[in-house]
Amino acid sequence: MRRTKRYHVHGANSLWHIYKTVPFLKVVKNFIVIQLARYTPFLQVKNGMYRRFLGMKVGDQTAFALMVMVDIMFPEKISVGRNSVIGYNTTILAHEYLIREYRLGKVEIGSEVLIGANSTILPGVKIGDGAVISAGTLVHKDVPPGTFVGGNPMNLIYTKEEMEKRMKKEGEVSES
Repeated sequence: MRRTKRYHVHGANSLWHIYKTVPFLKVVKNFIVIQLARYTPFLQVKNGMYRRFLGMKVGDQTAFALMVMVDIMFPEKISVGRNSVIGYNTTILAHEYLIREYRLGKVEIGSEVLIGANSTILPGVKIGDGAVISAGTLVHKDVPPGTFVGGNPMNLIYTKEEMEKRMKKEGEVSES
């Protein structure tokens, strides 16, 4: 189960209530920063922009690939550990606007996590240290540390123990 807080709305769908939930100027500023960062080829500059202007927690040596889209309204709810890779065109959401409610939730991505290209991470999920997310995955629930997951809907491909066994086997093959 994702950890989101629900806010009910009355009348029009929740997106019509957007500027009651987040200030317009904040969205404008975030939009500009995110669009600049999406095209910035310099990883340290990009991480600095995320930290300074968006309030995100980003660990050292973390790499956001070209075209990554972080949540435009609540980027401060996103944290990424050290030495992680967020693949090309990945979307990380900390909000969901639905018909009768909207939901907000922190997204916690651990250290040394690999997220494949074109993945979508929904609000309220936690991705454990050392996890691997296959390209094109919809991350709709927590990912345990060290596991390999993929697909839509997301499924477990390898457990941590299976991954460790595979890595050990690959290490033996490359040494010979």
